[in-house]
Amino acid sequence: MKLRNIAIIAHVDHGKTTLVDQLLKQSGSFRENQQVAERAMDSNDLERERGITILAKCTSVVWNDTRINIIDTPGHADFGGEVERILSMVDGCVILVDAAEGALPQTKFVLGKALARGLKPIVVVNKIDRGDARPDEVHEEIFDLFAALGANEEQLDFPMLYASGRQGWADAELEGARKDLSPLFELVLKHVPEPGLDESKPFAMVSTILESDNFLGRILTGRVEQGHLKVNAPIKAIRPDGTVVEQGRVTKLLSFRGLERVPVEEAKAGDIVAIAGLSEATIPDTLADPAVAEPLPSTPIDPPTLSMTFRINDSPLGGREGKKVTSRQIRDRLMKETESNVAIKVTDSAESEAFEVAGRGELQLGVLIENMRREGFELTIGRPRVLFRNNPETGEREEPFEEVLIDVDEPYSGVVVEKMSLRKGVMQDMRPSGGDKVRLTFLIPSRGLIGYYGEFLTDTRGTGIMNRLFHGYLPYAGPIEGRRNGALISGEDGQTTAYALDALKDRGVLFVDAGETVYTGMVLGEHSRENDLDVNPVRGKKLTNMRASGKDDAVQLAPPRRMSLEQAIAYIDDDELVEVTPSVVRIRKRYLDPNERKKQARKKQD
Repeated sequence: MKLRNIAIIAHVDHGKTTLVDQLLKQSGSFRENQQVAERAMDSNDLERERGITILAKCTSVVWNDTRINIIDTPGHADFGGEVERILSMVDGCVILVDAAEGALPQTKFVLGKALARGLKPIVVVNKIDRGDARPDEVHEEIFDLFAALGANEEQLDFPMLYASGRQGWADAELEGARKDLSPLFELVLKHVPEPGLDESKPFAMVSTILESDNFLGRILTGRVEQGHLKVNAPIKAIRPDGTVVEQGRVTKLLSFRGLERVPVEEAKAGDIVAIAGLSEATIPDTLADPAVAEPLPSTPIDPPTLSMTFRINDSPLGGREGKKVTSRQIRDRLMKETESNVAIKVTDSAESEAFEVAGRGELQLGVLIENMRREGFELTIGRPRVLFRNNPETGEREEPFEEVLIDVDEPYSGVVVEKMSLRKGVMQDMRPSGGDKVRLTFLIPSRGLIGYYGEFLTDTRGTGIMNRLFHGYLPYAGPIEGRRNGALISGEDGQTTAYALDALKDRGVLFVDAGETVYTGMVLGEHSRENDLDVNPVRGKKLTNMRASGKDDAVQLAPPRRMSLEQAIAYIDDDELVEVTPSVVRIRKRYLDPNERKKQARKKQD
């Protein structure tokens, strides 16, 4: 059977996973009566809840006696490490672009990586059925983007289809028949080359995806770059620096058939397979025949740009809600994460029982924390910090910058430009974007965006769309003003009372409701002024003949502002921490004792 390996790449929410659903259905991968979840490739709970792809996944379909291996990739820049590895496994890619939104920052990122690898993309302008679709303009935008990214003559002559992934059709003509996805299948067979790899050499492949299975142990997925592999064959794992990590045998060889992994007896050059049998090998080790001495070249991963401190939960309520609370358990879990997620780096912190975790962005680290929370971990998280570096040639201090693309209604553009400039953002472009919307492009230090997203949604009444992409390291932009408001801090332990909170409502916005357990040093709300304020949220009414307790029931409290995990991490200041447990997210001061806080503040001023 002939073979094709392709990746589907695009900006977040442009319809990759929905299109893969239709490709699976129309190729006959599902029985007619088979129940299949919508966005079948998003199998992870968090992926389904958030409607985003976090992990790259492989599937395969058969069309006209050709097996097409399809890899669905994440669209968020934070998970770019997944996309970079995946492109080394394929010979072609389908790049999806929304017919209304056009080419967005992540489109630029993934396309740049694909062109650099010499791939010749097929362009699919998706969501043609949208009322605000503008296919001709989007076509021009894509061509300009190819040219700006240095595409060669062959790559610039890209084939293009118009499609609706949700309705399950693609067509070369804008007003074509719109029957099914067969034009896309045919174009893949015609435009994407066969792997064309050498089967006569000894077996070798680079591991690009790592998973663990309760029955099979460690499973490494990759594309066979040369030779043949059979079950029970001896193999070894070689690190990129040439050191041999371990030797073993292939206990299980799995190939992709639709959404399932099926055991096979043999794999040859070009096949994408999963191998079980090794216990130490990781990404991006070379798995090879014992006769192979040198590792295969692997794609270098862009460095992390953001770091957070993960600590044990040492609050007065620590250990009550989670099962995994020790620093050893946290360390083991973080080290396990670094094996499968090569974009994350973990080091020991200067603080005791704490670890520095560096990654691509707030979303990527937020997903890791959310997964740990669901697994029963309790931990406290410090404020995100960007990773500075010194320029190797000039010695100048540099920091990561991001390119931010904002679509916003025209009346709100002024406040967005003002806030971005306060955060050291420099406007690169401003143009109309259909209707009464404006598209703004900024270059801004990564630290300027920490904590801004919630403010941005408030300023634009929830209508603004912000997309960001790592641009590179540039000279330090100078100090950026942080959060302007102070915190309302609990000065007592106990349960909050409606009576006490009612007295505090004029002091600022509350994060807690009546009847919640609080402790000294916990942040209860945002003060309406710049300074922090210690308050008593557990004070009860002194009862007398004239003051009955029943009158407490008449107190009407405004609903508290509840923060999600990401919002809390973005909100906190340098002297605050987010306490994360399986059931609740709290904000607290780093030093719970008010006297210790004053002492540390004096030290900082000196």
